[in-house]
Amino acid sequence: MLAGRGWAAPDRIVSRGLSAGGLLQGAVFSMAPRRWRAVVAEVPFVDCVTTMLDPGIPLTVSEWDEWGDPRDSRIRAYMESYSPYDNVPAGPRPDLLVTGSLHDPRVLIHEPAKWVAMLRATGGTGGRSDGDGGTGGRLLFRPELGAGAHVGPAGRYDRLRCEAEIVSFIANAVA
Repeated sequence: MLAGRGWAAPDRIVSRGLSAGGLLQGAVFSMAPRRWRAVVAEVPFVDCVTTMLDPGIPLTVSEWDEWGDPRDSRIRAYMESYSPYDNVPAGPRPDLLVTGSLHDPRVLIHEPAKWVAMLRATGGTGGRSDGDGGTGGRLLFRPELGAGAHVGPAGRYDRLRCEAEIVSFIANAVA
């Protein structure tokens, strides 16, 4: 079924990604919030400009070849154009589940946490994006405080429990 000009109804689409894929989820959440029913951003690299400006953070200097060095004003402007932290969407927003991990050396937990705080401070809670009067969909933050790191909890059963929570979030969003 085609919906409007698109291929699928926006109230049925959920997008999910981890790390750099989480950055992609944050970017699509910010750039086109009405095209998604829900977004799952796992350990998202969402404040790329600030992170890439700090050479003391693990991996930053070695990642300049891939991401660009924001000390160059042209590269910084480009990074700011897609950085989820720097581009908070106005109006209705889809449901959003963000994860972070206390022991992640790649995406430090403060990065997704401060993005969630910014979204909450700008009206990112209070209703669903399908017209119930709220300014945004559900906004959940799931910090992993245990032994897990970049890809979620350690241990088979903890990993399965985490995956079940994410799938439940997705199922509830499209229900």
